[in-house]
Amino acid sequence: MVQKKVLKVALLGLGTVGTGVYKVLRNQETEMMHKLGCEVKIVKILVRNLEKAAKKVEDSSILTNDWESIVSDPQIDLVIELMGGLSPAKEYITQALEAGKHVVTANKDLVAVAGKELLDTAQEHKVDFLFEAAVAGGIPIIRPLKQCLAGNHITEVMGIVNGTTNFILTKMTQEGMEFQEALDLATELGYAEADPTADIEGLDAGRKVAILASVAFHSRVVFGDVAIEGITKITATDIRYAKEMGCTIKLLGVTRNTEDGIEAYVNPMLIPSDHPLASVNDSYNAVFVHGDAVEDAMFFGRGAGELPTASAVVGDVFDIARNIQFNCCTRISCTCYKDFPIKKMEDTYNSYYLRLQAEDRCGVLAELTKIFAENQVSISEIVQKKTRSNGLAEIVVITSRVREGDFQTAVKFIRELKRVEKISALLRVYQK
Repeated sequence: MVQKKVLKVALLGLGTVGTGVYKVLRNQETEMMHKLGCEVKIVKILVRNLEKAAKKVEDSSILTNDWESIVSDPQIDLVIELMGGLSPAKEYITQALEAGKHVVTANKDLVAVAGKELLDTAQEHKVDFLFEAAVAGGIPIIRPLKQCLAGNHITEVMGIVNGTTNFILTKMTQEGMEFQEALDLATELGYAEADPTADIEGLDAGRKVAILASVAFHSRVVFGDVAIEGITKITATDIRYAKEMGCTIKLLGVTRNTEDGIEAYVNPMLIPSDHPLASVNDSYNAVFVHGDAVEDAMFFGRGAGELPTASAVVGDVFDIARNIQFNCCTRISCTCYKDFPIKKMEDTYNSYYLRLQAEDRCGVLAELTKIFAENQVSISEIVQKKTRSNGLAEIVVITSRVREGDFQTAVKFIRELKRVEKISALLRVYQK
C-alpha cells in the first residue's frame, strides 16, 4: 500500500558529488512515480557558502547553513550526507537517525571507522542507513554482497578501488612515465587532488577494504586493521621488469577470510597480465569476489566522479523510498554477526619481488640464497639483470609463497650485508 506521495529529502553538501546527486534526481523526476510510486524531492540543502551554492541550483530558497532547521523538521524523511570527513558528519548523521530520518552517505572515512555504531543507531530507531557510494563510486558492490551474493560463503574480495593510483600506474605502464610525471599529469587532468596523500599512500583504498571485509565476512573490520602501503616507491624499472615476467603492477586492496582470521591489506602488487584486473586501466575500478557458490565474479566501472558516485547515492535513495512505501525499512542492517580475529600482516603468505643493488663479485648470490634459506624463504627465481658502470649489479629475486614475517626478517639481514648497496624495490606478487 502506498504510504507517501512525496519523499522529502535534505542534502548535506553541494560539492562535486552533491551537485551530481542534485542533477541525477532532477533528471529522474518524470520516472519516479513509475519506479517508486512516489516523488523524491530535495527540500533543503545544507551549505557553507550560500552565495556560491546559489549558482548551482534553480531555487536558492532551499539553501541553508542551519543544520537545526533540517534535523528538527518532521517533514524531512531522508538525509543525504555528502560533506565527507568524520566531524561534523558523524554528529549530523547520528542526530538524523535519532530523529527518525533515514540516511544515505558516500562517506567512506566515517563508515570505515564508525559504521557499526551508525548501523546500530539506525536499527534502534527503525530507519535505514545505506552507503553504497562509499566503495567504488558508481560500481554496485555493497548491495550485491549483502543481497545478490548472500547465498555464498565469501572467501576473498580484492580489486582496484582507487582511480587516481590506477591512472598513475596505467601511465607508467603504457607510456613509461616515472611516478612523479604521472602524478603531475593526474593532477593536471583532475584525477588527483591538490593533496594526493590519501590516494597515493593507499589510505583511501584502505578505508574501502575495511568496509568490504566487514560486509563480505560478517565480521567487523575497521580502518586501523588494514595494513597499507602506497605506490610512491614504484619506478618505471619495476614496471618494465614486471612486464618481462608477464605481470602488471596494480595497487590492490585484498581481504581474505582464512581459517586463522581475516587478512586485510592494500599494496602495490604484481598480478599476472592475463588476470581480468590487469586490463583495468586509467581511472576505472574493479572488484573481484570469490564465493563458494558463485565462484568468481567481477564488478567493473567508474570508481569516482560526480555522476558515477551520484548514481550509487540515488540508488540508495530509491531503495529507501521503496522501503518506506511498503513499510519495510531496516530489512538489512548491520550484518556483522561474527567475530573473527584480524591476522597480523607478518602472518600472511605471499610471493615477493625483490630488486637490489649489490657488488658484482663472486659469492654475492650465495650469500643471498643462504640468508633466504636460513629464514625459510624459498626462491623461485633469481636473476642478475645488469652491471652498472659503478660495479654494482642489479639483482631481481622472486620468492615462492612464503610467510611475510620470515621474508621481512631475511630482508633485514640482507640490508646488513656489506656487499649489498641498497634494496631498490620490494613488492608482493598476487597469488590466489
